[in-house]
Amino acid sequence: MNSKFLRTIGAGLSVAVILTSCDGLGKMIKKQKDIKYTVSPNPIEMIGDSIQFSVSGKFNPKLFAKKVTLTLTPSVKGVNGTEKMLKPIVLVGEKATGSGQKIGYSSGGSFNYTSEKFAYEPSMRNAKVYLSGVGSVKKKEKKFTPVELADATLVTSLLVRNDEKGIMAKDAFVKITPANLSTHIYYTINNSTVRPAELKSEEAKTFNDFITKNINSPWYEFKGIGVSAYASPDGETDKNENLAKDRAKSGSTAIMSEFNKNKNKENTFGKTKEQYAVGTTKEDWEGFKSLMEASTMADKDLILRVLTMYSDPEQRRKEIKNLSKTYTELADKVLPKLRRSEITVNVDKKSRTDEQITKLMTSNPDSLSIEELLYGATLTNDVNTKVQVYQAAEKQYATDWRSANNLGVALLLQNKVTEAGDAFKRAEKASAGQQAVANNLGIIEAKNGNRAAAMDLYKKAGGAAETKYNMGILDVRNGKYADAVSNFGDYKGHNKALAQLLAGSPGAVKETIDASNEKEMAYSYYLKAVAAARANNNADVLSNLKTAIEKDGALKAYAKDDAEFVKLRAETGFTSLVN
Repeated sequence: MNSKFLRTIGAGLSVAVILTSCDGLGKMIKKQKDIKYTVSPNPIEMIGDSIQFSVSGKFNPKLFAKKVTLTLTPSVKGVNGTEKMLKPIVLVGEKATGSGQKIGYSSGGSFNYTSEKFAYEPSMRNAKVYLSGVGSVKKKEKKFTPVELADATLVTSLLVRNDEKGIMAKDAFVKITPANLSTHIYYTINNSTVRPAELKSEEAKTFNDFITKNINSPWYEFKGIGVSAYASPDGETDKNENLAKDRAKSGSTAIMSEFNKNKNKENTFGKTKEQYAVGTTKEDWEGFKSLMEASTMADKDLILRVLTMYSDPEQRRKEIKNLSKTYTELADKVLPKLRRSEITVNVDKKSRTDEQITKLMTSNPDSLSIEELLYGATLTNDVNTKVQVYQAAEKQYATDWRSANNLGVALLLQNKVTEAGDAFKRAEKASAGQQAVANNLGIIEAKNGNRAAAMDLYKKAGGAAETKYNMGILDVRNGKYADAVSNFGDYKGHNKALAQLLAGSPGAVKETIDASNEKEMAYSYYLKAVAAARANNNADVLSNLKTAIEKDGALKAYAKDDAEFVKLRAETGFTSLVN
């Protein structure tokens, strides 16, 4: 090799060294550890099925070379090798060509970047966030060492219990139904004798037939007899008082004779005068007023005016009798209806007993009314039996929306979502916009992943506590944590505690859970461990986590990869629990 060639090579190498030195890229790579990066939040967090985070960086003075273009690409790498590459950040030196955020050489500089929202995938739960860089000057490129920015992904909202609450339609079953029956005995003027014809009227016949038919029936309970006797207000007051008393006595005696026709000697109801509660009205002005208000008499308003103007009975009678033509009509059409005894037998009609209904609803459901079937289903805690009863009810009473609706709720308890949805659709067709059905159809949409449709149905369902609870579950899943807390309202339990935690109130978790009937659930203890971790209370983390794992062994592996406990992964107490 001749000396001229060596001089040429040497000169070329010298120029290359000078160019590399001048472009500053090599110096940036050597000092890349001086670049300060931060991520928020850290760990990153899934909110409403998606993830978004921010990255900021700071370059010290004389670090970012003037002609360099630096492309930084964040990525989320799962443990199974998956990697989600995000939109890059382009930074340029003050003399670099091309577009990007300028970073000064002498002054240094910083940048802020917010990633696009991207869908959460299960592989991202135990993942890491990296920042990879490529520096370039003209056509020359050099890779920067990838920087680990954050650990894993918080997916605590996935702890929400999708235990939506269906609304059962209520039955109208009553164990006791009042079946009181009344009859009237009318008297002639100034008389208290019961005329035989009065005991043969259609009203009296219906009254007597009811007594005869049911006095010994196990389905009826005869409780008492009331007698109210009246005198019309056209006679003298003192005589009217005695007349009303005599009519009460004669009316009681007449009805007592009807009860004595019952040959069952053991049944003594209505056979002794002590069983009669008697009341009298010596001058029935109120009855007179009511009849006048309902009448079509020409002087009706005039008579009613007299009653308003005068309170003294004698003055009233005088003024009314002065209307001679009108008084004749009163004496013929109104006053006879006031000379009466009104007898009321107080009776309760009894329903089948709970034991009878429980037996018949599975052995002979066709013998029961819709109200008995709906009520009977509430007497058992066995979901299979409930389904059987509601199916029988719908078969027999297909037009009553309640049977299909309640069948759907019972099927949901069996996790038969498709069958439940079909039942709710039948209920919807049979009902006229029942809010309970809208709530239940919303549950089906939620379980099928149609959150928007579910929320629309919940809004149509009104403000029932069950519906608000179901909306709260959707709010957690959608990342609207404050709304979830509001919708859960006074409910105490795991889901509200979770919403409070996610809304930024970890201190409320223990109180909410401990005041609930869900406090002994494994996931309730797990949630208290998460809240303790956010409060940096390691002792409570380990205590609650230990109990959670004892109750549900599957939580051991779950906790091991949970980013909520990332700060404890090197602690012996934690590793001994999860390994």
